Amino acid sequence: MQSLFLSIRRRVRRGGAALAIVAALASPAIGQAADAPYDAPLVRLSEILGALHYLRPLCGAAEPSLWRDQMQALVEAEAPAPERRARMTAAFNQGYAGFAALYRRCTPAAREAIDRYRAEGAALTRAVASRYGSDAAPPR
Repeated sequence: MQSLFLSIRRRVRRGGAALAIVAALASPAIGQAADAPYDAPLVRLSEILGALHYLRPLCGAAEPSLWRDQMQALVEAEAPAPERRARMTAAFNQGYAGFAALYRRCTPAAREAIDRYRAEGAALTRAVASRYGSDAAPPR
């Protein structure tokens, strides 16, 4: 459990929130469920990844496809049923479109949104991984 947590923290610090969840949710049985118990945080993470996919390059980050690639890896690892996949994709697109409608250039508010979304994504990653990850202790 300790090594899983350290691995997730390293990935989150490098901006790999989605990949950290992918690594933590290594159980194939979880990925095959019709609706996983962690769907709400996963959908929110999808929305955050979409927002970051728009905002980070807008503010000069040299990572044009990093956040979309992480979303793709998350979807592939989950192997969701079509309805779940559609929810995750819609949330990603909503996160992207919401900020695309508001920002045409990087502003202090855009930078603040990036910081807040990265923090929220990291918190979601830790919460989901600690509660549902393959190394997590079974609930009592």
